[in-house]
Amino acid sequence: MSVTRRLGLFYAFIFLGTGVSAPYIGLWFKAHGLSGAQIGLILAAPAIARMVTGPAIAVWADGFRLRRTPLGLLGLGTTALYGLFFATHGFAAWWALWLVSQSLFANLSPLGDVIALRRARLHGFNYGWPRGMGSAAYVVANVLMGVMLTGTSPDAILWWLVATAAAAAVGGFLILPDDPVHEAGEDVAGPDRWRGLGGLLRDPVFMLAVVSVGLIQSSHAFYYGFSTLAWRAQGLPSSATGVLWGVGVVAEIGFLWFMEPLRRALGAERLVIAGAVGGLVRWTVLAYSPPLWVLVPIQCLHAATFTATFMGSLQLVERLSPPGSASAAQTVNSVLSGGLFMGLASMGSGALFDMIGARGYLAMSLLAGLGLAGAVALPRAIRRRLGAPATG
Repeated sequence: MSVTRRLGLFYAFIFLGTGVSAPYIGLWFKAHGLSGAQIGLILAAPAIARMVTGPAIAVWADGFRLRRTPLGLLGLGTTALYGLFFATHGFAAWWALWLVSQSLFANLSPLGDVIALRRARLHGFNYGWPRGMGSAAYVVANVLMGVMLTGTSPDAILWWLVATAAAAAVGGFLILPDDPVHEAGEDVAGPDRWRGLGGLLRDPVFMLAVVSVGLIQSSHAFYYGFSTLAWRAQGLPSSATGVLWGVGVVAEIGFLWFMEPLRRALGAERLVIAGAVGGLVRWTVLAYSPPLWVLVPIQCLHAATFTATFMGSLQLVERLSPPGSASAAQTVNSVLSGGLFMGLASMGSGALFDMIGARGYLAMSLLAGLGLAGAVALPRAIRRRLGAPATG
């Protein structure tokens, strides 16, 4: 099996799990007697904790000889923790299990990105192809579980998560290539790995990059949490809402699979700038509840707001971090984008929706604008640091 297919299969295992856990795990908790408030506390815990758990797991992962070993262990640990849900009951136990299981599982994708980016550079393939297989798997899992739940109990959700986590563990141990953590094969002591993480956090150029990306990605918070409610309030049918979400995901996959020439032509910095500009346009238009014929092309901007920003951030982080801290660097990027900033923006989005409805999207435009300001300043900062043109 080619390296591209092996990486794509691993991403598929991850996102087959995420495609069920993200939309449906709340249903499992609800079916087992938890209130909405309790479910919200359970789901929020891993995102808040990622500021600590993400970097700690990344530093731990950089202590192995091969990059795939910690990925297999993370998958194995997640499988065991999912299984414990069947043997426990109640809010406190499930809060702790979800916190730890998602702290492990959330690191599979950014740590896998380190391997995929290196292999894409060495073998000359488009990173977007294996990563796009993950996005496609997310959609497949979402649809299949929706169909399954029409004829089975919500326990099917948890069985699915156990199976996909186990598949990710097998993929980590057996499918991923045997890339070394340190090219020379030397071991790096724990204190040195923590110093490497500290060096990243003290690097103003690296932090400018990841904070700018985090602001742009967190501007999706209102969309993720309240777009369906906003569209229903606008009078759109549920079928149209599903189509609109589907358009965004298809645009994401299309960018990953077919826009490699454009990605190379623009370069990492301009990809992030394009994502921020797309966010300014997308969220401002959505704030004024446009008709369906406008919403469809606006949803295609997901290829810019999420995917272009994501692809640009991976390249920037890879370039701005030393090889020995690659895992920590990608994890810090992921933690800021999907953890701290997204969590804060999500909390604020709820209050905004209650007060002003769809106009809350304007706050997301502000976040995208702040991210744009950082992204525009980034090329010059990189040129000063590297002493070379800030492209690619």
